[in-house]
Amino acid sequence: MQKLAQLYEGKAKRVYATEDPELLIVSYKDDATAFNGLKKGTITGKGVINNQMSNRLMARLAEAGVPNHFVRELNERETLVRRVQIVPLEVIVRNIAAGSFSKRYGVEEGVVFKAPTVEYSYKNDELGDPLLNTSHALALELATQEEIATIRSYALQVNEFLKAFWQECGVILVDFKLEFGRTSDGSIILADEISPDTCRLWDAKTHEKLDKDRFRRDLGGVEDAYQEIMRRLNAHN
Repeated sequence: MQKLAQLYEGKAKRVYATEDPELLIVSYKDDATAFNGLKKGTITGKGVINNQMSNRLMARLAEAGVPNHFVRELNERETLVRRVQIVPLEVIVRNIAAGSFSKRYGVEEGVVFKAPTVEYSYKNDELGDPLLNTSHALALELATQEEIATIRSYALQVNEFLKAFWQECGVILVDFKLEFGRTSDGSIILADEISPDTCRLWDAKTHEKLDKDRFRRDLGGVEDAYQEIMRRLNAHN
């Protein structure tokens, strides 16, 4: 598959056209950002790990009944995906209090929820990705009622799959962010990535952070954490 013009460059990825209008090539970068781009840096090897981890999990999720954009891995940094129109709703699923949830609601980090919580934020960098509810999403015409119901259902399905998967790897899935897109026929499918950039992952025994929080909080050992989480995924497969 030939890589043509660059269509988009985001914080962590570049997207290229191909000769097939329904297919794109995503290239993962080592660039790292936090706090809506206020903090910037580089995590060596991150792009390779995020690409390969996301592809394996997307393939497993497709088998589990969650349709997504993954087509095939082209090389260690590049993947062929289905073209979608991204729904401007970031979906955050939380199993344990951490990060902005703890700060916003004064809940101690590490408190386990009786049931997963689902949050939505408006995918808009200029506005700082503000939280919103279903009524706001409908008022802003970001998605229809049916699309939001589908997105929520898929997000909870992804949560159950990932919780079980990471548990077998000795890892706790604290929370994660998902993005969804519309295909050319209007179907909603999972898009973007599933990686230590988009998930909070703690060692099951020590609660050591094995994700991007090490970068956000200047904890050190960022590359080691990404490599460790990839090692566990490889061992599981």
